[in-house]
Amino acid sequence: MSEYQLGFIGTGKLAGSVIRGLVRAKFCAPGEIIASEPNEQTRSTLQQETGITVTAENAEAAEKANAVLVGVKPGVVLGVLRDLRRPLENKLVISLAGGVRIPSMENMANARFMRALTNTPSLICRASTGISRGTRTTTADVDRAKRIFGAIGVVVEVEEPQIDIITALSGSGPAFVYTIIDALAQGGVKLGLAENISSELAIQTVLGAAELMRDSKMPAEELVKMVVTPGGTTAAGLAVMEKMKTNESLIAAIEAATKRGQQMAEETKS
Repeated sequence: MSEYQLGFIGTGKLAGSVIRGLVRAKFCAPGEIIASEPNEQTRSTLQQETGITVTAENAEAAEKANAVLVGVKPGVVLGVLRDLRRPLENKLVISLAGGVRIPSMENMANARFMRALTNTPSLICRASTGISRGTRTTTADVDRAKRIFGAIGVVVEVEEPQIDIITALSGSGPAFVYTIIDALAQGGVKLGLAENISSELAIQTVLGAAELMRDSKMPAEELVKMVVTPGGTTAAGLAVMEKMKTNESLIAAIEAATKRGQQMAEETKS
């Protein structure tokens, strides 16, 4: 008989962030989550920080949980599912991996597979998650997935082909944003600000701008107009960004990450 609400196979950077976010959000009691992890130090740290149950055995987590989230690297997902074919029978299984298609997973086990592409801000309940359903997924499964990921941020349902785009936009996106924040901060440092001051201001500037955009629901073009004065400092900066094709480079980054996700899906076909 299942004992835990949620089981995690693997507790790496992404899965570990999801676990910590769910505990932070009080989605369920920590004692209702079980996670398998081969690294003893990682298990110990996670258990101490969250209070969840940890095990070295994937089969134990799969057997004892009534819904299982797979957080191992894409290249080993199918092998792990094959090994867990029996304990995953007829259970909801949600893969967190990019580049592993649902049909390939459905070939490995008779489970109700879904995919959820989320990101590391799940750690602080600020995740952006896209989910997609498989051929065996029930309406109750989708509702449950929305509750799980809705507890740690924003969740949307899309068709599986669009998951690769969400992998790029939401999954890889934080790294792109961190690069932008660092560039803003380094600009301040170059012109004479102390590094700690410039970094704090850059972080708060991006945070405030994002929250204003979310809360006001105004389009980016209108928000830009609120800041720009013709012939002023912002206009001068934007002119350089346009000359350096900043927008185009960010769009190209999303396209490149999406293409890589599609390539990974071809590489991991069962």
